[in-house]
Amino acid sequence: MNILITNDDGYQAKGIAELYETMKTMGNVKVIAPKTVQSGMSMAVSLSANQIAFKQLENKDWAYLDATPASCVKFALSTPYLGWTPDLVVSGINHGSNASAAALYSGTLGAAAEASVNHILGIGVSLDNHLPDANFKAIRALLPGIISVLMRIKRHSHRVYYNINFPDLSLVDLKGVRIATMGYGRWVREFKNIEDLEEFTNEKDRNVQLYKLVGDFVTEPDNPSTGDHTYLADGYVTIVPHTIDTTDYKQFRRLLKEF
Repeated sequence: MNILITNDDGYQAKGIAELYETMKTMGNVKVIAPKTVQSGMSMAVSLSANQIAFKQLENKDWAYLDATPASCVKFALSTPYLGWTPDLVVSGINHGSNASAAALYSGTLGAAAEASVNHILGIGVSLDNHLPDANFKAIRALLPGIISVLMRIKRHSHRVYYNINFPDLSLVDLKGVRIATMGYGRWVREFKNIEDLEEFTNEKDRNVQLYKLVGDFVTEPDNPSTGDHTYLADGYVTIVPHTIDTTDYKQFRRLLKEF
């Protein structure tokens, strides 16, 4: 099996190194990842750059592209770098959860969706821990088995891709795996003035207001019992099948009656 790996934390992140070692047990693996952190890029592509820097690293299975995660997948599929067509694209392991509304912004999942656009199974993998030195042992133990099952189950459409989130727990403390739906939640009070968060010492920029994107996450009242972020908080690994078709078919049928 030919496996392409990417991420949105950049090619030097611990998570992608852990993913590379994990996926080598399942097949032939190559990595192409962003040169720098690309969190929150979703499916953005690097259209504004007249030239995009690519570098193959000392380990010839690794390369970086100075571009977004989705652009990395596009590049891999349209240049000689790989030398083969991937059977699977795995994006991650992301430092931080991509459950609930985070899935809408995630560059990790943007790469998985880009794979789906190209009729290739895409899987995003995340750990609910933002620390650079997070412990990925539970993921390394369980991920190959989970992916094997997902590949065995026939998708009804190539438009389906998967979002896997692991809680920040040891293997023995995990409660199990849950098939979930995208949880309903959102961030509120997202922008906060730096002066309210920490000591402001930059006298030169006193006339400029500086903000950080932080915020508080709030679960919506209509969040389903199958919502991924609630399962995750309860100690379960979550798997959500997403689709690149974002049409709301129920509303589509309502509109047909009026137009």
